[in-house]
Amino acid sequence: MPKKQGKKFIDAQKQVDTSRNYASVEALELVQKVAPANFDETVEVAVRLGVDPRKADQQIRGAVVLPHGTGKTKRVLVFAKGDKAKEAEEAGADIVGEEELVNRIQQGWLDFDVVVATPDMMAQVGKLGRVLGPRGLMPNPKTGTVTMDVAQAVNEIKAGKVEYRVEKAGNVHVPIGKVSFDAQQLNENLNTVIDTLAKAKPSAAKGVYMRNISVASSMGPGVKVTTSGISV
Repeated sequence: MPKKQGKKFIDAQKQVDTSRNYASVEALELVQKVAPANFDETVEVAVRLGVDPRKADQQIRGAVVLPHGTGKTKRVLVFAKGDKAKEAEEAGADIVGEEELVNRIQQGWLDFDVVVATPDMMAQVGKLGRVLGPRGLMPNPKTGTVTMDVAQAVNEIKAGKVEYRVEKAGNVHVPIGKVSFDAQQLNENLNTVIDTLAKAKPSAAKGVYMRNISVASSMGPGVKVTTSGISV
């Protein structure tokens, strides 16, 4: 059965011209205007890319620091020891530790949003693959979360670093802020994501790369954004 939409969502959807591709600032202002929830919703961009993620040379994954952050403070857990543990603590990591954290997580503790690890800790962290992997929390060198520079990693995450990863259908979803943000701030965050994805275009990708772009609040309808002016 199709999901039944609530009255607020239907009313919001009526204000969106689904036949139009809006300029980015106009699209974001519309998303803010029609956001139906009583809380400060997250605004997300969805980009459909002309890639085949089943092929190793067309997988796209990485991270980008948004100039205006996401509006959410993330709890950062760092697996490190010695001087690196001290660096992580001084940079503002919320939880820092070694094997004892592995045991806590194996017992069901998951009170954190991002995991960073030094390379020498990955043998221990690897034991958590079944727990962290499905939740998208496994540290990865491509996203800068397996690194010796733990201070920089923590600083970037706290400043608004977000990860992106192409899904099976070729879509990428990235949060770009909150409904309460200024539309220009959301637009700068959006442009940063689009520029980053453009630079990540695999040489093996054929045809149009940026197929569709849309923005939406977490409870609101999608608004299509024009891809004109994007040279990929």
